[in-house]
Amino acid sequence: MYITYYLIAANAIVSLAGLFMYPKIIEMGMMMPYRTIRNKTWYEMITSGFVHGSISHLLFNMITLFFFGPILETYIGEIQFLGLYFTGLIASSIPSLIRHKDNSQYATLGASGAVEAVLFAFILLFPLEPLYLMFIPIPIPSLLFGISFIGYSIYASKKEGRINHEAHIAGAAWGIFYMLAFVPNTINHVLSMLGFL
Repeated sequence: MYITYYLIAANAIVSLAGLFMYPKIIEMGMMMPYRTIRNKTWYEMITSGFVHGSISHLLFNMITLFFFGPILETYIGEIQFLGLYFTGLIASSIPSLIRHKDNSQYATLGASGAVEAVLFAFILLFPLEPLYLMFIPIPIPSLLFGISFIGYSIYASKKEGRINHEAHIAGAAWGIFYMLAFVPNTINHVLSMLGFL
């Protein structure tokens, strides 16, 4: 579970430094598809996941990672967890990279894609686990939450806004794919959790 805490610390340190001390960190770290493709600064697909646009943006991502990361990390191991997290950053960047490659004004930042990969890997492994959400007094099965979240993200992605819903969707999809493709016994575990084995 220590990898989760190291990732949270790294995000906090880099993001806070960029927000309050050295704004250049955010400017250079964010992913700007127009710049990424033309200057071949592919590292932005990773660095953009360690800078955030506001304290609330940082807190939302890190609180989610704090609650779901340690459980998932314990179950799949540190190496697999790192693999999921960093490939989640890359995979969740691809839709924006393609869609906005000719838009010189577009930029995206934040760990949301990787965090969604972690969250949906958790949901896949524990589909009936009750989740307690703010402002909702009753627990919601994680599978129902996941379906609702994806449905909302697809709907919201069709509108203009500052939230990169495409990264959320891609990160979620990658989390499920990674678990099925690279983590042994995932399918058997899911079937067991659902009562089929």
